[in-house]
Amino acid sequence: MSKVENGRMVPSLDVLRRLALALELDEPITREVRDLLAAIEAAPDTDETSGSDALAGTTLDNAVRSARLVRSFQCVVLPAMIQSAEYARHVFDSAPSMSPETVGRAVAARVERQSLLYEPGRESVFVLTEAVLRTWPGNPSLMLAQLDRLLAVESLSTVRLGVIPWRRAVPVMPRNGFTLCDRRAVVVETFRGERLLDDSAEIAAHEETFVRFEQAAIFGGDARELLLRVMQEFRELEDFTPR
Repeated sequence: MSKVENGRMVPSLDVLRRLALALELDEPITREVRDLLAAIEAAPDTDETSGSDALAGTTLDNAVRSARLVRSFQCVVLPAMIQSAEYARHVFDSAPSMSPETVGRAVAARVERQSLLYEPGRESVFVLTEAVLRTWPGNPSLMLAQLDRLLAVESLSTVRLGVIPWRRAVPVMPRNGFTLCDRRAVVVETFRGERLLDDSAEIAAHEETFVRFEQAAIFGGDARELLLRVMQEFRELEDFTPR
């Protein structure tokens, strides 16, 4: 256990299975850990990266790592910090010129950085449109595991998760997702990658916009009720999906 926790040993699938049984992990969490192990095993031993093999998503991940307050608004894709491993794999797979090895490293790095959510002294606020919950890759089972993760994250004392329901008008027409890191920088996400902005006027404009989205969102019990309702709809889809 100590070697695994301190990064001195990557557990085998059998060791992982026995740990999951001993810790009584539920199936969605066990599946996510298995996905992370698969991503680590797929990564090459070398640390050399260049050109299209450079790790995707490092701008956002590094900016988030250094921040004590993270506020993220998303209108299509789930925020990086609350993506399951399999969901993240689809995100990176859709980026141009991404090799399987690069995808594996990127997924592993992204999931590893999610440990920041549990650190005392940090605060994370995520605001999504309902469209994010209904824009899904893969299959219904993937989204059921992902939504289960959102419910777990929403219960953390260090996290606030809000959703703007489709029945409620958005205060501003969203053009893209963005993440505010403290009051020092904002990362804007586009189809071509990520742009880190540190201009004070840009930060202030994005802060004002985030507050408006936050005020339109539902939180707490209302957000959980919406998540559970969407989960039920994915279960119904799963029943009709060919295996």
